[in-house]
Formats: sequence, structure tokens, C-alpha cells
Amino acid sequence: MAHTNLLNDTALLFEGGGMRASYTSGMVVALLEEGIRAPFVAGISAGASNTANYLSGDGPRARTSFTDFAADPNFGDWRTFMRGKGLFHAEYIYERAGLPGMPLEYDWAGFQDNPADFRIGGFDVETGDTVWWGRDDVPQLPDLMRRVRASSTMPIVMPPVEIHGRTYVDGALGTDGGVPITVAERQGYERFLIVLTRERDYRKQPEKFPTFYRTYFRKYPAVADALLTRWWRYNQTREKLFELQRQGKAYLFIPEVMPVANGERNVAKLNAAHERGLAQARREMPAIKEFLGLG
Repeated sequence: MAHTNLLNDTALLFEGGGMRASYTSGMVVALLEEGIRAPFVAGISAGASNTANYLSGDGPRARTSFTDFAADPNFGDWRTFMRGKGLFHAEYIYERAGLPGMPLEYDWAGFQDNPADFRIGGFDVETGDTVWWGRDDVPQLPDLMRRVRASSTMPIVMPPVEIHGRTYVDGALGTDGGVPITVAERQGYERFLIVLTRERDYRKQPEKFPTFYRTYFRKYPAVADALLTRWWRYNQTREKLFELQRQGKAYLFIPEVMPVANGERNVAKLNAAHERGLAQARREMPAIKEFLGLG
């Protein structure tokens, strides 16, 4: 076990991106190898899973969540989609698989022992607000897992999630388009270690079928609006992150190449993506530690 390196002034932020987190889960493993403990962690969508795994200190689960677990027969497919359970069977993936004795058992005690503050973001389908959940919202493991699920609920392919009478989908539709920088700034942080899931030159394009989204989400126009404007918010956020990097206030972990798409199921490809991400994270670790004042 690595010596614990406690940080006091840097927020750790994880971008979403579905199964692209197979690559960035390598960063979770590398940080845990070095014993690097951030005081504040935030994640959206797949970044919420990376956040939860990092906070529990469980590197093997961080990897398995986005690699071998995709071969689980209950992971979801067109059959679960047709039954209204989602193309990714979210209720199983997030709320059952992490329970004691299940295939992706979550280290709840490790999570509770970690003093870090955190936020996981979801999108309220009626108000269009981004909602941030923290420790006060998760007294028990099922509370945490339901919120990770809500944050990760990709519209159309996964059913919305209800929590205390409100309905939520993917937090990536919200304020920052997928990278939880604003909530970290609100907590007073001015230095950031940010784990991205897209290459440096990536630019998000506008959606090609606006009429489809308007029709599909006619009950929830806020979701349609957010989907159709997300490209702009996302690109604006990226500009902001690169500016923070130029100012020396942020270290951006940016995949040199992203070999998988957000819906990838091929376990060999997912494991290869994880290995590439882990190798890059280990290679960059001296520079990361220098930025963090641990050099």
C-alpha cells in the first residue's frame, strides 16, 4: 500500500463518457497506487462511478466496473431495452451488482472511512436544474448507488430515475456539459486535477435530429433543450479548462487516444483501453505529483 499523500487545496474532477471510462479508470488506479487523497471529488455520469470507486479506495473495482463487468449476463442488451429496463440494465448495474456478495461488491466501509467531500451531479427532467448530491444525501449504500445511477442515466437508452419524488437523467446534460468544474469552484477550490474522456482536439457538434428529441421528450422539454444545447456548453467548458491549464491552476489528464466509444461492450477492447489509460496515468504521474506539490 502506498504512503498516503493528502492534498488540501486541489479538487479532483471526473468527466463522464460511458464506457470511455474504461480508459480513465486507469487514472483512478494510478492515483490509488500513489496514495493520493483529494479533499474534494466530483463526477458526472461515468465520472460518478469513477468518483465512487476512487472514494472507496478500490482499484480492482475501478477497473472491473468498465471492463470485465460488461460480460455479465445481466449487463443489459436489446432484450432489457424492450422490457423498459434500458440498453444498459441500470437497476442491476448500479443498484444490485454492488451489494454484498454480488459480482461488483462495493467497499462501503472504505467509502465511509474516506474523509473527502464529494458531489455527484444529476439532471432534473422537469426543472432543467443540475442537482448535486454529497455525503449528507447518502447515509446508506443504496442511497449512493441510486444517485450514481441517476447521474449515469443516458436519455433514451436508460429509463429515468426517481429520487424523493423527483425524476433525473444524466448529469452531463447540466451546467457544465459533463465536467463538474462549477460545483468545485462553488466549494471554494481554485486548483483542479481534471480527468477527461476525450482527446485534446475534440469538439462536440450540434445534434443532427432536433425534431426527434423535441418529439421524444415532449413531456420533458427541459431535457430536449439540454440535449440540443449541450454541445455549446460542453465546448465552452473545455475552453475554460484549457484556460485554467494555461494559468497553472489545472492539470488536465487528456487521453492521448480514445480507442472505445461510450457504448462499447467488447471486453478485450475495454481491457486494452484500461491498460492504455493506466500506462498514460503512470507515465504522467511525476508531472501530476509536481502539480500537486508532491514532487
